[in-house]
Amino acid sequence: MAARHPNGPKPSRLTVGRIGLYVFLIISALFFLLPLYTMVVTSLKTMEEIRQGRIFALPNTVDFNAWKTAWSGACMGTQCLGVRLGFWNSVKITVPAVVISVFIGAVNGYALSFWRPKGSGFLFGLLMAGGLIPYQIFLYPLVRLLANLSLYNSVAGVVLVHVIFGLPLVTLLFRNYFVAIPEELCKAGRVDGAGFWRIFFEIMLPMSVPMVVVASIFQFTGIWNDFLIGLVFAGRDNLPMTVQLNNIVNTTMGERAYNVNMAATILTALVPLAIYFFSGRWFVRGVTAGAVKG
Repeated sequence: MAARHPNGPKPSRLTVGRIGLYVFLIISALFFLLPLYTMVVTSLKTMEEIRQGRIFALPNTVDFNAWKTAWSGACMGTQCLGVRLGFWNSVKITVPAVVISVFIGAVNGYALSFWRPKGSGFLFGLLMAGGLIPYQIFLYPLVRLLANLSLYNSVAGVVLVHVIFGLPLVTLLFRNYFVAIPEELCKAGRVDGAGFWRIFFEIMLPMSVPMVVVASIFQFTGIWNDFLIGLVFAGRDNLPMTVQLNNIVNTTMGERAYNVNMAATILTALVPLAIYFFSGRWFVRGVTAGAVKG
């Protein structure tokens, strides 16, 4: 008896359509992987090799000095501290901003799905409309507001701005996820005497772990890769990694060290790539469980 395959029987021969699909997938993979390959091999070369112009050639000898320089010795103007300080600044900004925005977004989505306070539809529409407005419009009013609150040029001020701009998307994700959950669960909790917060923490939040992962990944990558908000609100002492990377790439003292620039770029992108790699299964589960449902 032939073995059954969960996705249907395997094709017995290659067709023109399948060959075309494979060719398209290979070309697409090369389109995204070739720049990464170029960056990696360039970062492992010495400047003597780079000046030879063989951009796609493997390094004759693997040299990690550019990585060490990018981490702790690359120059930004008159300071040569690398991206190390920017890395820790990004951690101090990203982690609390992600935790706070995901928690508040989960509470908003839960309240809008099951409790529906008076005017909830209008508030939800207003929140979504605010999320559609380009945030560049709000930069100057927020600068004035944070300055009056003594939060300008501080980590707390950057975190607050990221939380504000992240709430529309996170609220939408959790609201769409909770809508797919039977309302009888919430009603049963009310019958048993559970209130708003007990139902949320003991029933809804444990059920929404895949969506917590999805929202956290969206927020983490968006905040970690942000440039403009960090540049405007962080101040000189709290610049995130992306801003420091820009300063390193645009600082020229003598010859331009392309290997150091490539290493610094990879170091900046390494954390989001690692998060996607290790949490990909949860991300797919969360998306298929309601992240894109209306």
